[in-house]
Amino acid sequence: MADTAYDSDRLRKLIADKGAQAVIPNNPSRAKKYPLDKQLYAQRYLVECCFSKLKQFRRIATRYEKTVRNYKAMIALAATILWLR
Repeated sequence: MADTAYDSDRLRKLIADKGAQAVIPNNPSRAKKYPLDKQLYAQRYLVECCFSKLKQFRRIATRYEKTVRNYKAMIALAATILWLR
C-alpha cells in the first residue's frame, strides 16, 4: 500500500514480481488506470494513525532506548496505554 506519489509502472512491476498485489491509488495524470481495492487501502489509515499516536510519546519518537529489546518494550507499553485510554 502506498500513496499516489509512488504510482509508477516500475514499482507496480516490482510488487507483482514478488507475488503481491499493489494497492496504490492512480496518479491523476496517469493514462492507464489500475483498479484499487478501497477497503484494503482504507486499512492503511488505521496503521498510519497508530504510528502517529505512538510517536506522541517522546521516548518512542526519539528512540532513547539503546537496545531493540528495550525499544520494543517501550512500544508495547505505549500501545497498552493508548489501548486503555
